[in-house]
Order: sequence, then structure tokens, then C-alpha cells
Amino acid sequence: MLSTPESCENCRPAPRRKRAQATPDWLAGRHAVLFPAQHPFPRVNLELENKVVVVTGGARGIGEATVRSFAAEGSVVAVLDRHSDQARQLADELVRAGRRVEAHACELTDETAVRATIGRILQSHGHLDVVVNNAGVNDGVGLRAPIADFRASLERNLVQCVVVLQAALDALIAARGAVVNVGTKCAVTGQGGTSGYVAAKGALHALTREWALDLARHGVRVNAVIPAEVYTPLYEQWLAQRPDPAAALDHIRHLIPLGHRLTTPREIADAIVFLASARSSHTTGQLIHVDGGYVHFDRAATAGPAA
Repeated sequence: MLSTPESCENCRPAPRRKRAQATPDWLAGRHAVLFPAQHPFPRVNLELENKVVVVTGGARGIGEATVRSFAAEGSVVAVLDRHSDQARQLADELVRAGRRVEAHACELTDETAVRATIGRILQSHGHLDVVVNNAGVNDGVGLRAPIADFRASLERNLVQCVVVLQAALDALIAARGAVVNVGTKCAVTGQGGTSGYVAAKGALHALTREWALDLARHGVRVNAVIPAEVYTPLYEQWLAQRPDPAAALDHIRHLIPLGHRLTTPREIADAIVFLASARSSHTTGQLIHVDGGYVHFDRAATAGPAA
């Protein structure tokens, strides 16, 4: 089975190059199986208007889709991302469309910077209602990697989530807010060659339940969304490096029982926004897999192309 990335900030590193503007030849004709028909981010009244939301790693992929989905609900969205130019471009685009989105350049492994950034958001808005711990990277730190690299992977993918939550904790308690963590199927299934990332995300899955229990008495809910095969720009770049990208895509999508297609970032984002909303008011400590049945269905259903 191919080892694949599942999202832009949660993926095996892809070559850093600009995404092609034209549709690659190998992708032509495959949009129908990749992308279900979706309208531009509509408002569905999830009672998130004027809620202040922090999304880490919000400049690209799942994070970007999450920012767009919250913004469509009338939330005030603060994007925390080290890719400051992309975060600013996204914020500027949405502000021009009448949304309330702001970009904050922040290196999430810098505790001082994180606490200062959360402090500025609180000073500007007076409250903070939702934290989405989305940022992370499948950095390929394997079993034989130096221990220093393993520790650095934990910093990138786990410790920064704890720091963000600590910085926002009193405000979340005051608001009886919500936390949504973005995990990975790799921490459930294993992937091979990525011990640091899997250790970090497995711990984040466990902390979702630990934090939910700690914070239940304060009315703060904590849940996680677990992606599997999500079609992001970096996923497309990864596919483009395969000897036969079209065949690789067809192989992967046939492993996904529901629709034989990859999940879209929008589908992950909408699950995150729902879990953060009042419409999910008695849901906490849950690990929600949005993956078309990829992880939990019988292997007989995912062994190859559909009959």
C-alpha cells in the first residue's frame, strides 16, 4: 500500500514548488471523483457569529478551509501561522469579502511568541471562544532518527498544541468555549517511517479525552477530527512525484469505500466547525473520523478496485 500524506500541514513533506496553475494531464477528467459538488461556503447558522476563533496552521489546506468555514458563520477568525505571506493573503481576501479574519505571524514552537500572540488577540477582542489545533507536519522522523530530531518532532506536533491551549485556557473557561484538535489516521493505523509524528498525534488523540475530562466541569468541550486521505495542494504535489500519478490516485481512491474518492479539506473543516458550535453542545472527548470509511471498514472492502 502506498504511504500517503493526509493534509497540507499534516503530511509527508512534499517538494517545495509552486502549484501548477493548469490542471496536470494526469488529473484531467478526475475532478468528478475527487470533488463532490459543493457550493461556496454558505452560512448555516451554527450560532458562531461573533465568536473569536484561533486556527493554528490556518494559511493552507485543511487550516485554510477551516478559516473559510468559520468566517462564513460570522466568526472572528485569527490565523496563527509561520507562513505569514499566505496567511495575510487569505485574511485580505476574506476581509474584502466582508468577513472578519486576521493573520498573526507566529512560530508555534516559540512559547513566548505564542503567549504574546494569544495575549494580543484577547486584548483586541476581549474574549476567545474556540481553539483549533490544526498545525503540524508529518516530518518523516523515523525510528533510527537522532533523539534530538524525535524531540523536535514532538515540539512541532504536540508541545505547541499544549502551549496554545495553556495560553488560551482561562479565556476558554470564561467563555465556556470549545477546542478541536486535528489528529491523523497514522496514529491509529501506523504508517511506517514517521515515529515522531505518530507519537505526537497519538498523544494528541489521548489528550483530547484527558482535556475533555479536565474541562468538563467548566463547560469547555474538547473533540478531535481525524483525517485520512485529504486532497490538498501538497497532496497533489506528492502525487505528481509518483512514477504514474494517475494510477497512484486511482489506487488510493479505490481504498476509500464511500464514493471511492479522497476527502476534501472542506469536509474536514465543516466537521471541525460543527464540533465547535452550539449544535454539538453535548459532544466532548470524541475522536471523529471523517474519511469515507478508510480506517474502520473491513479490509475486504478496501483491498482493491470496486467490482
